[in-house]
Amino acid sequence: MEQRIDISKVAPAGFRAVFGLEKYVQGALDHTVLYLIKVRASMVNECAYCVDMHTTDALKDGESTQRLFGLAAWRESSFYDERERAALALTDAVTLLGRTGIPDEVWDGVVEQFGEEGAANVLLAIGTINLWNRLTITSRKQPVLAA
Repeated sequence: MEQRIDISKVAPAGFRAVFGLEKYVQGALDHTVLYLIKVRASMVNECAYCVDMHTTDALKDGESTQRLFGLAAWRESSFYDERERAALALTDAVTLLGRTGIPDEVWDGVVEQFGEEGAANVLLAIGTINLWNRLTITSRKQPVLAA
């Protein structure tokens, strides 16, 4: 599959704006939670490039393979604490956003675990990775198989 477009070259100002939001969320959230959000949303969206990039980064930063693989069935797993579970529940709800929106119990769980500002940052992180997924899938950017 050939890449359709390189957004960073065709629309560099737009790319830099999205990257600016990325930098913000990287500084606003614990990296463990951020990796879980990025990998889970990328799995749900079936974004091969982002799954590859964020699992590789998470592993380099000390995350376990067991917890990364477990994201496929996180609701059934005991690998995640209540804070991570709240972030993952919101990740699924936002990524799979339907006509009914986000259930109150999902939002309330994130606010309870992160506070209002933290919940806003979790939501910004989820929105950012979903935008990256959509840009990457549409442009057909592909991961490179490691040797």
